[in-house]
Amino acid sequence: MSVGFLGIQFGFALQNGNASRILQTFGADIEQLSLFWLAAPLTGMVIQPIVGHYSDRTWTRLGRRRPYFLAGALCSAVALVLMPNAAALTALLPSLWIGAGMLMIMDASFNVAMEPFRALVADKLPDEQRSVGYSVQSFLIGLGAVAGSWLPYILAEWVGVPKTAETGYIPDNVLFSFYIGGAVLLGAVLWTVVTTREYPPEALERFEAASGAEQPAGKRSGLWAIWRDFREMPPVMRQLGWVQFFSWFALFSMWVFTTPAIAQHVYGVRAGDTFSLRYADAGNWVGILFGVYNGVAAVYALALPLIARRMGTKGAHAVSLLAGGIALIAIYFIPDPRFLLLPMVGVGMAWGSILAMPYAILSGSIPARKMGVYMGIFNFFITFPQIVNGFFGGYLVKYAFGGQPIYSIMMAGVLLLVAAALVLRVKTAR
Repeated sequence: MSVGFLGIQFGFALQNGNASRILQTFGADIEQLSLFWLAAPLTGMVIQPIVGHYSDRTWTRLGRRRPYFLAGALCSAVALVLMPNAAALTALLPSLWIGAGMLMIMDASFNVAMEPFRALVADKLPDEQRSVGYSVQSFLIGLGAVAGSWLPYILAEWVGVPKTAETGYIPDNVLFSFYIGGAVLLGAVLWTVVTTREYPPEALERFEAASGAEQPAGKRSGLWAIWRDFREMPPVMRQLGWVQFFSWFALFSMWVFTTPAIAQHVYGVRAGDTFSLRYADAGNWVGILFGVYNGVAAVYALALPLIARRMGTKGAHAVSLLAGGIALIAIYFIPDPRFLLLPMVGVGMAWGSILAMPYAILSGSIPARKMGVYMGIFNFFITFPQIVNGFFGGYLVKYAFGGQPIYSIMMAGVLLLVAAALVLRVKTAR
């Protein structure tokens, strides 16, 4: 049931590894990058609670969650094809704005597809299996992300696809990667849609009745119910919100600024140079680095249930975030691109845990009838820190860090250390 998430993450990894590179190619300055990346958290903040709310109340021939998987996958595949081709559409608007628009459509589509996958695991698995369920989901997410992150490098260095292009145009290795990503994403989601069954509403109601879950005292429908559920969120969710804030603020900095940081700090590329061979090499190598941390996350996710049984879910998450924070800080002290592979181990541990442990900690505190909407509301604590970073991260780099994005990566490391300390303060029932 999580194979579709593998495909979504394949496309998401292509976006993470190449969106800043594409936008810089179309003319974005470094301080503008975080503003363009606001498309992701803004669309996620709006879309995921709505999708969660209505998927809780949907039942069609395809089931409850699967219609949203399919619609999101179709739109995502189209956006993956169009975004790197924005330069061909300049008769309509400047290519930078078309590229940014496609980024927003892509993120909206990813969010439509992603949120129901989280709820599907909780729908189908009993509480004692959810840590394993989310860990397996993280494993498949990691596999998809490795393939998506490495594909541009493989096409350029192993297949011989050109890795540079005329000024203002995207290299063929990136173009073809996005085409392949669209096909993989759509095919993987179709696999889940065709092969997975869902419990009908009547079965979930019987489960709640058998488990003694309280039914809602009054009924409100529509979007007002989302606001009511937000106000009445479980205390564990509020406490985890602070952990998520610092974790995702850090991740956003890493995704947005790693390419320019590595290009300038390690490869010696001057600021503003986005067309040289050294910049292309830096961008392709960042794809390899992102693939490595996602690969580590995939393997680490399989070990997380065992670690959680020994240390508890909070302890496992804290140790993982600690490893990620130390790793990001260490990047500053590594001058050789090859040795940048080492800190990706720590980053992968943090990423694997971020994808699994908060949901495992949270899911036991959420009533089954509201699993979709609360998973969507929980996304607020993922999107809000990214929005804050999006507005201020670029200006921090320009004015506080003197135009050196490597310091934004170090800041991300410090914030993961803060998150590691905060997770230990979360009070759970078990």
